[in-house]
Parts: sequence; structure tokens; C-alpha cells
Amino acid sequence: MNKKILVVDDEEKLRKMICDYLNAVGFETIQAKDGIDAVSVFVNEQPDLVIMDIMMPGIDGVDSTRRIRERSNVPIIMLTAKAEESDKLMGLEMGADDYVVKPFSLKELAARVRAQLRRVSFNEESEHENIKESIITIKDLKIDLDKMSVYRDGEKLNLTSVQFTILKLLMENPGRVFNRIQILNSFQEDLFEGYERTIDVHIKNIRKVVERTPSKPEYIETVWGVGYRFSEEIV
Repeated sequence: MNKKILVVDDEEKLRKMICDYLNAVGFETIQAKDGIDAVSVFVNEQPDLVIMDIMMPGIDGVDSTRRIRERSNVPIIMLTAKAEESDKLMGLEMGADDYVVKPFSLKELAARVRAQLRRVSFNEESEHENIKESIITIKDLKIDLDKMSVYRDGEKLNLTSVQFTILKLLMENPGRVFNRIQILNSFQEDLFEGYERTIDVHIKNIRKVVERTPSKPEYIETVWGVGYRFSEEIV
């Protein structure tokens, strides 16, 4: 069965162009013309991935992403016409997995879609032959690799697929410091623009979920000038 992609953009010509190209390369597409329509279509159609324009009238792409993320961990790729760093990171703060800056090539967009879907598929298939255990428990934090689930004190925590992949990398290697490029490589095999700053946002979002006090993290430590590691002190 072809993967279903929801394309959200208020520019009808661009929206149709994206859908026509994705259909031609083997995807099934559905459309939404604005942020309000996007949430409604998402709930009814349950797509495998969302391509979301950030600048739309009424409810913009950032708010729509937040609303979708409250319901699902499906991959979301944001489209933005703005090149400023703050605009790119805003969508990631709300839970988007990747972004593409307009103007963009349809070939690159399709490649990013495939990369996101491959990562989700890999996690769901539980291909853990090189992993010693399917469940990793460190103090009161537990990650179940087969179920793609994270628990703290027995309570299930809600992480996106990208966030899960990053936490998995860190928990499998407590004490080891990973720089931003290494973390980026763990979930995005094609680096495209190689935007390392996105890692800081993903880490911030993970801390919001797993840390009791995100401003004073006990699990994920920052190694200034280098990157991040999972604390050895609680092992």
C-alpha cells in the first residue's frame, strides 16, 4: 500500500504541484487548503506523513503542527519561505521533524519524505539485531525498543519518532558525548543543508518530556562546545 501524504498549503498551484509530483513517484496524496482544514483532514484520513506550510492565513502551520502533534507522532515536514533561523526553529519547537525552505526542488522534498518514512519504518520493524537488549532501563527511565515507547516511573511518555531515536542513541551509550552532526546522522541519513542547530531544539523538546525539571536536567547533559550525553551518574 502506498504511503499517504497530507499536503497543506494555501497556495493552490504549489499544493497541486507537490501532490502531482509525489503521486508520480509512488505516493498517495491528500490536500488541505489551510490550517483549520489540515487538522480536520488529518483526523479523518490518518496520513503517514504531513507536509505543512508555515505561513497561512487564520491558523498558521505552527499552530496546526501543535494541534496535530497533540494527537499523533506522525512525521511532519514544514515548508517555509523565511530563511531566518528563528522561523525555522519555531516549527521544530512545536514538534515538526524537518523543514524545507522555499523555493525548493520537488526532488529534494520527495527525498526528505522518503528519509522520514524510512526512519519510521525501520523503528516499527524493530530491527535490533545489533542491540544487546530490547529494553533499556536506567534508574527510573525505561525505553522499550520494540514498542518504541518510553516510560518514567512506569508512566508512558509521549515522544515523536525523531525524539525517540535521539533518546535511544544517548541511552544506549551512557557517558559518551555525541556532537550535533553525530546525533543528526542518527535520524537523518541525508543531511541536505546539514542544519546542526535543529539538534538543540530536539534536545530541548526531549527534556520537556523526560526531565522532571527541564531547566536542571538529570538525564541529558550538555557538554559545552561539544554536544550532549546521557548522564553516567544515574546509571
